[in-house]
Amino acid sequence: MNLRSTRPWALFAGLGIALAAIAYTPPSAAGTYVAVNIGVPPPARIREVVPPPRRGYVWAPGYWIWNAPAHRHVWVRGDWIRVRPGYVYRPPQWIRYGNNWRFRDGYWGR
Repeated sequence: MNLRSTRPWALFAGLGIALAAIAYTPPSAAGTYVAVNIGVPPPARIREVVPPPRRGYVWAPGYWIWNAPAHRHVWVRGDWIRVRPGYVYRPPQWIRYGNNWRFRDGYWGR
């Protein structure tokens, strides 16, 4: 092969690597933030029976989420999530924001 026949392939490979680098998001940077503002306060929390502790997991309590198509709150049951060493789990919560309510999704904080 001569240089002219390999150049298009090298450009094609370089373009593929560049696109892959742009599309890649490392797990530590891949965070989400859900901001839902509504004028309807969430119902009272439902008391859940917390199962016995599980090694390597933390209990994430249940919470109310807004179901926009149904125009009502829907309960999401609690569940076990794997512990992240060095982090503390912050459960989802509704925060009063003026005359509205804002939902903050659960997250791991330092």
